[in-house]
Amino acid sequence: MARTPRLTPPPWLTAGLRPAAAPIPWAAVARASVALAAPLAVGFAIDEPVYGALVSMGALSGVIGDTADAYRMRFYNIAVPQLFGALGVTLGTLVFDQGWLAVVVLTLVALVSGMISSIGAVASVSGLLLLLNAVVGAGLPMPEPWWKAPLLLTLGGVVVLFLTLLGWPMRGGIPERVAVAGTYRAVAEVLEAAGSETYEEKRQAVTTSLNQSYDLVLARRARFHGRAPTLVRLLAQLNVVIPLVEAAPAAHFAARRFHRPLPAEIPAAVRELADTIEEDGRTGTPVLDLPEAVRPSEKAVDQALRHAATVVHEAEPNPFNVDDRLGRPAALRVRVRRTARSVLFSEASWRYGLRLALCIGLAQALVSLIDVPRSYWVALTVTFVLKPDFGSVFSRAVLRAAGTAVGLVTAALVFAEVPRGWWYVPIMLVLAGLIPAFSAKGYAFQTAAITPVILLLSDLLNHQGFDLVLPRLWDSLVGCAIALVAGYLLWPESWHSRIGDRLADAVADSADYVNRAFCTPEQADQAARIRARRRLYRDLSAVRSEFQRALTEPPPTGTVASAWWPLVVAVERIVDATTAARVRVNHGAPAPDPAEVAEVEQELRELADGLRSSAVLVEVRTELNGDEEGVLAPLRQEVSAARAIATPRRETD
Repeated sequence: MARTPRLTPPPWLTAGLRPAAAPIPWAAVARASVALAAPLAVGFAIDEPVYGALVSMGALSGVIGDTADAYRMRFYNIAVPQLFGALGVTLGTLVFDQGWLAVVVLTLVALVSGMISSIGAVASVSGLLLLLNAVVGAGLPMPEPWWKAPLLLTLGGVVVLFLTLLGWPMRGGIPERVAVAGTYRAVAEVLEAAGSETYEEKRQAVTTSLNQSYDLVLARRARFHGRAPTLVRLLAQLNVVIPLVEAAPAAHFAARRFHRPLPAEIPAAVRELADTIEEDGRTGTPVLDLPEAVRPSEKAVDQALRHAATVVHEAEPNPFNVDDRLGRPAALRVRVRRTARSVLFSEASWRYGLRLALCIGLAQALVSLIDVPRSYWVALTVTFVLKPDFGSVFSRAVLRAAGTAVGLVTAALVFAEVPRGWWYVPIMLVLAGLIPAFSAKGYAFQTAAITPVILLLSDLLNHQGFDLVLPRLWDSLVGCAIALVAGYLLWPESWHSRIGDRLADAVADSADYVNRAFCTPEQADQAARIRARRRLYRDLSAVRSEFQRALTEPPPTGTVASAWWPLVVAVERIVDATTAARVRVNHGAPAPDPAEVAEVEQELRELADGLRSSAVLVEVRTELNGDEEGVLAPLRQEVSAARAIATPRRETD
């Protein structure tokens, strides 16, 4: 008898339920425990548990927003959103129990929140807290007069900020050094993996690490340019690793062709440089014992490594000789003007703002029409689920429901066994510490940790206890349903993904990069080429992240992303092959024929045009002419492979 296959949920439905392999941030665990439990203890001590609960709520917002590494960025990530949170709870308090006025106000707040969320990370968290606290203020009774709630919530953020910045005097600059050293170690690993199957994975890790390091260093140097030797030195050390990163593809293709990996001394030397950066050591002139370089790829690695060693050990680089590989940040007034224009005239900004406003308006109207006591949780759920920069709306709704169910079980056990009062302090000490620990594991786990904390704090405001549990489960399910229907199913882009357009742009940029890499010496601009390559790799990293997010969507979006995924990898390999060819030419290999370059560029542009015009992928065999021993041979192979993987055309039926 044939065995009946077991029914198993599809991978796109269960992907977020597997915990990510991430270390527990013990320092963040300790800060969260103290920041949320201490205000409760003070509140009980002065016989004002409501005040303690509000301070802890503000601290919870600070804990959630403390996601940066560098202290200056952490300051902004915590302080700026707290101001928006204070404004939000003020608006919510003013319309508490005001029926349809509350619906209108929260809908407008949601529109503003959604629009400013597109600016950046700090603005995204600020928009979240603006709406989140407005929903809480409109749904929970706050102490009189109106200014007490925003003041207490802000005080909670100050507590987190104080605990976070305690280590700044002793650890200032360490996160930046650790990040730059981490980039060197990632480069060592990719050089070690040259020619192996793990090269692609290691190269992606280099791109991620390089992006993070530049973001950290340039974020500080934007303000201290020319006046902070430490930052100038870090930027110089980061810039000189770029030639090593560029040499890695050449080493990889050479290792595959000649079956000869790089000598172990090379990655070992790069790791020694990483140790020097992390320890902030200045050891004078470096002594490198490296094997003789023969091939162009080996010469490229050798030259880049020796130059990097010289700069890493240099005590004081010339600040006027340090170029920002991504370009210096624009002046503040220019960035403000660009940001305002982006928010007010961006289709994506308005589209998301309207989606969020519609969902919040529906949620608030629903609880106004139906007799649900203090059902602020419906709008709260919509707020957390409908965040475009936080991942797939569909998967977040599923994960939110699952995480909330687990968190409610925890809260039910506490309400059933622990009397309201001082026992909440040690319970909060434990539960609060779970938030940063579980947040690193995934969204469902973060929700499971946050839910009982919010319920315990809410209980101190409305004294409903165990009676909160079951209604909050139904509220969460209703909120997830609203987000799925009004924030997902009703919007065409949810079903007709834009990932093809993003990938087409990346392919077109790759064609531009091929042209720039092999233009005539009169047209060549080395610095511009390096910046173009860095931007292209950064864009490809964003495309990869967007595709990975789309893979968690249900069909047809997830199916399309899965079918096109090999093409994403192929484009990354094309950029690597272009860089490798350019490096080989720089170190003695004959330059390619301009006609050969033009043919490769034309193939890429045709592929980009096809991606924009259709979602149907068919194989196209291409024959690119050229010297099989020339520098462009690997690039031609990668372009042909990309065309064979998936070249779109319109359906004719």
